[in-house]
Amino acid sequence: MRALVVGGGIAGPATAMALQAIGMDAVILEARPAGGDGAGSWFTISPNGLAALDALGALGAVRELGVPSRHNVMAGATGRRLGVLPLGSPLADGTPALSFKRSELAAALRDEARDRGVEVRDDARVVAVHGTGEDASVTLADGRRLTGDLVIGADGIHSVVRAAIDPGTPRGRYVGLANFGGVTRGPATADSLPAESWYFVFGRRAFFGALPTPDGDVVWFVNVPRDAISQTERAATSDERWREILVDLAEADDGPFAGLIGDGRLELAADNTYDLPSVPVWHRGRVGLVGDAIHAPAPSSGQGASMALEDAVVMAASLAGSGDVEAGFVAFESARRARVEKIVALGARSSSAKTPTGLARMLNDAVMTLVFRYLVTERSQAWIFDHRVRLDPADRVRP
Repeated sequence: MRALVVGGGIAGPATAMALQAIGMDAVILEARPAGGDGAGSWFTISPNGLAALDALGALGAVRELGVPSRHNVMAGATGRRLGVLPLGSPLADGTPALSFKRSELAAALRDEARDRGVEVRDDARVVAVHGTGEDASVTLADGRRLTGDLVIGADGIHSVVRAAIDPGTPRGRYVGLANFGGVTRGPATADSLPAESWYFVFGRRAFFGALPTPDGDVVWFVNVPRDAISQTERAATSDERWREILVDLAEADDGPFAGLIGDGRLELAADNTYDLPSVPVWHRGRVGLVGDAIHAPAPSSGQGASMALEDAVVMAASLAGSGDVEAGFVAFESARRARVEKIVALGARSSSAKTPTGLARMLNDAVMTLVFRYLVTERSQAWIFDHRVRLDPADRVRP
């Protein structure tokens, strides 16, 4: 059987490798041209996501790209520590949660897929999808039509494949935060940050995060509560101006962020943050979905990439264990919907905690101290981090 996997980010290459492991031929269709400038955000893959990579035999290929991230350390605008949350128990070999630059991890996964014989087509933007007969096909922007036995959309929150499955599908929901990210090379404040941990500050005017890397750099991000940034505003605002705005926001708080941003370089600017709470239709005929195309959580969940990796393994296992493609899609949805929608809801609640100001911010800090002491704890989060998916390569999809 031949699968057309639309999207070459995180979910797409992982899904293609999982399908190959159960005996399918897979083709990855990536809309962007080969190469790129390497810009973009950082995110964490927690142990549940790393276990999925390990199930695919791909963890070793990307492990060295990751920065160990054992804890989230939360602080208020005055520098007062609000709580510490372990990011799950390490894997059996001792690997803790790892943070990656998104573009680097996606490229490494595509390279690993290629090395395994998976066909990867860059500059292959899908504009139409069909899959109601005995086969499935996609039409590319250049007019070419590709045919397979099934199509899997791993093309993110603005998925073309999702819209083809259900023209009335919900769109991404803006969560009220604009996202910025960057890196500062060798700052003096790097040693003051907690090692192998993300340091988060619920600031007076924005939410900040920083992670020291083993080579002495610091990667950071800023979530700014505001209306969505228009294309006009984005085009009219330089990176230097955005950095000035972010420094001004950070100067309202105690801590290292004003200096980090002022001395750093923006790698992600003016990115509106969306989530996708619930998608009624996950599949139709021979076309299905994985990853952010069906359950994009707000970044606050810390689970977007990890859930996508879980999806890849469960999708392949579901197809291998079912009598046909449509039955496999049904089994996948049954296995995944409750878990992923619960995590998306959790991310939405976390995002709302980033936006209070003034007196509400001070009250929020007091509340958050109690939350991290009694509610959001290692034990309460174990259902997320300790989840494990499996793929038995001995299983083979039926012809």
